Amino acid sequence: MIELLPHRSVLTFSGADRASFLQGLITNDVQSLSPGNAVWSALLTPQGRWLSEFFLFSDGDRILMDCPSEHSEMLVKKLSRFRLRADVKIELTALHVIVGATETIPPEALCSAPDPRCENAGWRAIVSQPPVETTQGHDWLDRRLSLGLPDTDDFESEKTLVLEANLDLLHGVSWKKGCYMGQELTARTHYRGLLRRRILPVTVKDGTFPETGGILTLGDKEVGELRSRHGSHALALLRREAWLSPDLAFEGKPVSVVWPDWFPLEMRS
Repeated sequence: MIELLPHRSVLTFSGADRASFLQGLITNDVQSLSPGNAVWSALLTPQGRWLSEFFLFSDGDRILMDCPSEHSEMLVKKLSRFRLRADVKIELTALHVIVGATETIPPEALCSAPDPRCENAGWRAIVSQPPVETTQGHDWLDRRLSLGLPDTDDFESEKTLVLEANLDLLHGVSWKKGCYMGQELTARTHYRGLLRRRILPVTVKDGTFPETGGILTLGDKEVGELRSRHGSHALALLRREAWLSPDLAFEGKPVSVVWPDWFPLEMRS
């Protein structure tokens, strides 16, 4: 089933300096971008806190940014401040983002690529008009919850560290590129191993999660906050001491972490 993501918008970056302009601002390596592949990345505050996440595509003449609709105007304004004399033009478009798993990518897609975060994440594409067979259901939400893939609802603006949202494990950060905004704290956290919590997929036994809110507990201690959820599955920002505990709970009901394949075995403790 091909699914439209109405909460995503598309920005375009044109001009000779479009790649070098973004390269100095975001967490991933834009120089590796080419038609047929995508780059997942983020824009951070100077203090290394998350402002937005996005996917970048190339059609050869432009870079197209698949970003949260609620952040589109902010991204245009904030990124435009860094243009100075760079030859780059930033525009908000009326294009749409669609996703799929095993379905054939529509031939009318302006650009498309496998989701770069992990295997089995399917593909993403940018189109002028959604195909007639496109749906707006829970298929994509259920798939990304099962894979442990974060979306905008799982971040807190100017608070979340990119490593807490697993951008380091899901190919959203380059450790080899040059400086970018927020790099110092991101690199220090990575190399010193200072991280105390991460966003992980969880499931509750014999129940469902509420539509909003929700705290996970270990005895009398609060150890996690629910983020995206549907039915008995959710993503939660969870403290490390609770990852393997049999006593993790939500409102007295047992909760367990569902380890995604991409999460290294040596980090699960």
